[in-house]
Amino acid sequence: MSDAATVPTHCPYCALQCGMSLRPTGTPELPAEVVERTDFPVNRGALCGKGRTAPSVLSSRVRLTEPLVRRPDTGALEPASWEEALAAVADGLRRTRADHGPDAVGVFGGGGLTNEKAYTLGKFARLVLATSQIDYNGRFCMSSAAAAHQRAFGLDRGLPFPLEDIPRTGCVILVGSNLAETMPPALRYLTELKENGGKLIVVDPRRTRTAEQADLHLAPRPGTDLALALGMLHLVVAEGRVDEAFVEERTDGWAAARAGAMSHWPEQVERITGVPVPLLREAVALFCDADAGMVLTARGPEQQSKGTDTVGAWINLCLATGRAGRPLSGYGCLTGQGNGQGGREHGQKADQLPGYRKLDDPAARAHVAEVWGVAPESLPGPGRSAYELLDALGGEVRALLLMGSNPVVSAPRAAHVEGRLRSLDFLAVADVVLSETAELADVVLPVTQWAEETGTMTNLEGRVLLRRRALTPPAGVRSDLEVLHALAGLLGWEKGFPADPEEVFEELRRASAGGPADYAGISYRRIEEERGVFWPCPEPGHAGTPRLFLDRFATADGRARFVPVVHRAAAEETDADYPVVLTTGRVVSQYQSGAQTRRVDELNAAAPGPFVELHPRLAERLGVADGERLAVVSRRGRAVAPARITASIRPDTVFMPFHWAGEGRANTLVNPALDPVSRMPEFKVCAVRLEPLAAGDATAG
Repeated sequence: MSDAATVPTHCPYCALQCGMSLRPTGTPELPAEVVERTDFPVNRGALCGKGRTAPSVLSSRVRLTEPLVRRPDTGALEPASWEEALAAVADGLRRTRADHGPDAVGVFGGGGLTNEKAYTLGKFARLVLATSQIDYNGRFCMSSAAAAHQRAFGLDRGLPFPLEDIPRTGCVILVGSNLAETMPPALRYLTELKENGGKLIVVDPRRTRTAEQADLHLAPRPGTDLALALGMLHLVVAEGRVDEAFVEERTDGWAAARAGAMSHWPEQVERITGVPVPLLREAVALFCDADAGMVLTARGPEQQSKGTDTVGAWINLCLATGRAGRPLSGYGCLTGQGNGQGGREHGQKADQLPGYRKLDDPAARAHVAEVWGVAPESLPGPGRSAYELLDALGGEVRALLLMGSNPVVSAPRAAHVEGRLRSLDFLAVADVVLSETAELADVVLPVTQWAEETGTMTNLEGRVLLRRRALTPPAGVRSDLEVLHALAGLLGWEKGFPADPEEVFEELRRASAGGPADYAGISYRRIEEERGVFWPCPEPGHAGTPRLFLDRFATADGRARFVPVVHRAAAEETDADYPVVLTTGRVVSQYQSGAQTRRVDELNAAAPGPFVELHPRLAERLGVADGERLAVVSRRGRAVAPARITASIRPDTVFMPFHWAGEGRANTLVNPALDPVSRMPEFKVCAVRLEPLAAGDATAG
């Protein structure tokens, strides 16, 4: 085919949503090939290995192409017709509601669902099932940053400025992010920053490929980022670097935040974090001497039981130095999942309605109820957060409809969550592959993928994008919208759940109108013409809002809020029995739970399995050599993987990637202690011990 046959679209993985084009091949084994798309401003044609190989998951060799139903006589999942499978799902949900009430039915969504699917899933839960028990795996992504955004600025959008601003600022502090592995095309913005004379500070307990690019690398002990930020703010005050005019004119609450910072003197912070005082002073000088500056955080500081306060401390540093609400300055969060931003804006979270409205706000309930044609009092109230919902399975929550998530691998305390899923009376899973979670289901529904459906996504900048259908899906596959449309009909709702994505988006526009995340002025046509539209965009003539807070913050009085915070220990500290800190993360050739990327040969060749990264001094003390099998044991379980010895990690810390199931499942070990505000689990720090294994010892748990 010629280039004219290509369809412009976006990568199905991370929140960069890199632009690409697809050229259909007509071959079931590889239905499309990727063509470079240089006109999209975020990646300008660049793609990582995951993006280049994304069509591999479209192959009939690796995907689901027909519904599966568990047969009571054999206990096995076996092929079924769509009519039988949908009837079984409707019956399972209906029966549970009748026997145990609506809140006995749960819904668990995903950060990769389009805006249309996230919106419809939330509406389906609250209208058709009348349940409060809905949340999604995006809770595990950036909920702490979202909560801190709301407290300080009155609005949560991952980046309040476009990525193109990063190379033009003076100094970037990148906290707990390894862009070289997690979002490789974004690394160019940091490279361009340095080429323009700007400075880069990377905060990470590992000397990652990203940290190698830094002018200054700070390697705090995992779980101490809060103390580090407070120590830097202490020095800002002590050295007279506070932007007093900005603080006076555009903020409130400085006195209390200042008092909190002044109780964290540099020598104390060095003892807590392990970062020497001279490096703290150097970081403050680099940040404050620049004409403009940004702090960008990711999962490192956010996935903690004090993640909201930790992000708040970095925001306080920005506010005190006037690095917020000004051109080329600000705090931003690097959203991870493909639609982590849009997924939480339109109703998947336990406490939110479309448009980022609060579920317990009477005015918000009235607005959305009017769009949906129901009485406000009929809408259920807020439910459990993601981990709390998973923990309740088999108890108060007896049935679960799950779309686009694989919590058997991705959830904290994963072995416990797997047990909760197994204890359900009924589990239905809609997915593109037979994930580890789908293998436990009573019914599995095969759904379309990114290249086979039209829908919008919202990237980490708040840029609403359109993915156009490029391929005809296999005959045995339906879209999530078609699934929800059919289930709603079987459960008595003949109207209100269209399967056409543009029709859903038009309703989403009305439901979001006037809310914090206002999409009312965005249309499919406009997204295509402008290569994305930044929300808020309240009316068709509005230009969109690529840069927030330049005139005022989104609070009632337009002023930002300092939130006083103090350092506190992680929920689980090391001791004699568990003397080492475990932190987790990603590698460049796998994505999230690996449900899709582990089915791509090229990616598996580059990253074939889990490993335990540890410092040579720790390895010597244990008597373990590189490549030898090592058991990592926490209070929640045991994982086994080969040792990878490197001087790029702290001697008191080990690292495991979390993409794999089986004996190397890192999230078996993770502590589910929750942040009191965001309900984020503490993925990034827990206490473990290490046990070298003799050759042939397969002991794991």
